[in-house]
Amino acid sequence: MDTTIESLGEPRIDSPLKRVEWVDDNEQVLFDLSPHKLVRDVREGRTPVSFMKAGPRQKIFFDPSKLKCAMVTCGGLCPGLNDVIRSLVLTLYHIYGVKNVLGIRFGLQGFIPRYGHPVMELTPDVVADIGEIGGTILSSSRGPQPIDEIVDALERMNIGILFAIGGDGTFRAVAKIVDEIRSRGAKISVIGIPKTIDNDINLLSRSFGFNTAVSMATQAIGAAHVEATGAPNGVGLVKLMGRHSGFIAASAVMAKREANFVLVPECDFDLEGPHGLMAMLEKRLEERKHAVIVVAEGAGQRFFKVEETDESGNRRLGDIGVLLKNAINEHFKARGIELNLKYIDPSYMIRSVQATANDSIFCGLLGQTAVHAGMTGKTNMVVGTWNDEFVYIPVNLVVAGRKRLDLRGKLWASVLEATGQTALLDERA
Repeated sequence: MDTTIESLGEPRIDSPLKRVEWVDDNEQVLFDLSPHKLVRDVREGRTPVSFMKAGPRQKIFFDPSKLKCAMVTCGGLCPGLNDVIRSLVLTLYHIYGVKNVLGIRFGLQGFIPRYGHPVMELTPDVVADIGEIGGTILSSSRGPQPIDEIVDALERMNIGILFAIGGDGTFRAVAKIVDEIRSRGAKISVIGIPKTIDNDINLLSRSFGFNTAVSMATQAIGAAHVEATGAPNGVGLVKLMGRHSGFIAASAVMAKREANFVLVPECDFDLEGPHGLMAMLEKRLEERKHAVIVVAEGAGQRFFKVEETDESGNRRLGDIGVLLKNAINEHFKARGIELNLKYIDPSYMIRSVQATANDSIFCGLLGQTAVHAGMTGKTNMVVGTWNDEFVYIPVNLVVAGRKRLDLRGKLWASVLEATGQTALLDERA
């Protein structure tokens, strides 16, 4: 795994930062901290895989007095977007003295002339209070745009650093933008800041918005539990976000511990049969008279035949929440068993709320780290955390895979222990 970070050239300008702890490019954060792995690498003469440590450098590539920066938010909304924007602007303006900062409106569309979206000048006054609201003041959009036109726009505006805030699709676009910049011999840095509420970005310990999503999801689970215990044979069904990974569902269940069944994309399940959801739910209601089911949006997609894709090229998901609601109601009606099911889908509320304090702090640090990287001329990379350290990771590694729940890992084992749903999964393990 090649973790080398690309650079526009040798940094030669003294950094304006004062009283900081400098970081050298040679400082690394090990990918695997397990002692047996390190011993084996040393014994076999291999250099352990590591990521470049993030942080301020003594020398920078861009002259702050002549630099113009831009930032863009892409894809779906996520708690903390405004916190990242605010951090980027304040770090550029107050710490490095960069006075020319532009916000590109409505995602990658903002670069394309035919859409006619005006740019937004970003100053400390403009971003002063934006962390108190959800969403993004720059707005967003989905879907690809012509890469050559994007780079044309960057050159027309004389942009030196572009900060791209987004997820997997955004970073695939970043890789193409960097290729086009390189082919033109331009000196434009492109820095990715990872945004996905699902916490599923490859090689990153955490993405912003996830903490907020889990916090809000626990409230939905709590409400489902109240509804379930408030009526005979009450069932609370909660659908949470998680297209490919069930981290929100699993983490929220561990935080609240009131769910009895958790369905995630990584783990298959049956509806009917002796080990199916219906049989297990019948048993639960017979014994306890109430149940709470939490399902991630990407779970159970084998029950659908959807071939359509969205603007970003992602397969459109079948609505597993509605399918389960209807299937459960029909199953118990056919057996003449009383059922009181309440269905809760808080997805859009969760993704548009203000970030929690914990997420807001993390967003601020991500913004600062991204600016440090851009100012030194680094490019084609993503900032993030690994083994509790902020690091720089090449874009090509980030888009090479997707982080998913480890069904043999501690988190999922704890979920099974907390819910007691092991029997539901026995036949499909």
